[in-house]
Amino acid sequence: MPREPKLRRIASLPACKDFSPDRPSGQMVLRMDELEALRLSDLESLDQRTASEQMEVSRGTYQRILGSARRKVAEALVEGKSIRIGGGNCYLPGECTCVHADHRKCPHPGRCEECKLRR
Repeated sequence: MPREPKLRRIASLPACKDFSPDRPSGQMVLRMDELEALRLSDLESLDQRTASEQMEVSRGTYQRILGSARRKVAEALVEGKSIRIGGGNCYLPGECTCVHADHRKCPHPGRCEECKLRR
């Protein structure tokens, strides 16, 4: 049985979640963690070690996320597809990411302010 994917830390939600050419020929879905990897690497010019530490993932995981994001963006640009941003196993610092009602079973009690209050 595979283990549950580790949550990836993102700095903020995107200002815009949809990009589209005049006549889109399909759609690509860019996950929130992929957008964050692009932001850290290409916009902030961070090296992979520093960026992976900020996202709280291993360097190998960060490299796979970044590669996936770059392929999706390249495909969308070359083939005229729209890009929709959303989804992924992510959390914003200070926000509760629990999907269950019992906050005593929170899988990330050190990061979840709401769960700290309800324990």
